[in-house]
Amino acid sequence: MAILNIKKYPEQVLKTVAKPVKEITPSLVSLANDMLETMYGAPGVGLAAPQVGYSIRLAVIDTRYRDESGQVDESQMTELEKAVPFPLKLFNPVILKKEGKIKYEEGCLSVPGFAEGVPRSEYVEFEAVTPDNKKIVIKTDGLLAICIQHEIDHLNGKLFIDRLSTVKRTLIKTKIKKHG
Repeated sequence: MAILNIKKYPEQVLKTVAKPVKEITPSLVSLANDMLETMYGAPGVGLAAPQVGYSIRLAVIDTRYRDESGQVDESQMTELEKAVPFPLKLFNPVILKKEGKIKYEEGCLSVPGFAEGVPRSEYVEFEAVTPDNKKIVIKTDGLLAICIQHEIDHLNGKLFIDRLSTVKRTLIKTKIKKHG
């Protein structure tokens, strides 16, 4: 396992639409494991391959809340989230269905120091391929629904700041360029 370097806005790889994974190789499974390790160390709840410099459709997610001792606390999770086999290593994730509207305070490991309310769908159904080449479909709400939308945005070359009003987005981009 290795900790990877997290790319920061405005690096070009973060603005590029990632390529589909044609074949899940041992090296890609190893990359997914390294991404998970990097995400936990950051700490974060999701990480997309472009954030570590790979323009491929791969994301890792673990939105389980942990207490100070590192134990998972399911009281913070919805019933749908409790049924998910975390941690998720998702190749070629695609959202199949979205319902409802919610505004959620999001941050991003590639845009450190900023958090804003982002409009998202409250419920999503998505499919992806696992490291052992099985197609899975997950129906979820809660933080996982927010997180999968955020990570798929990364795979499409979008950052959460791209979903903000022009004024807020410009303000954040200006601050980043000043303090770069």
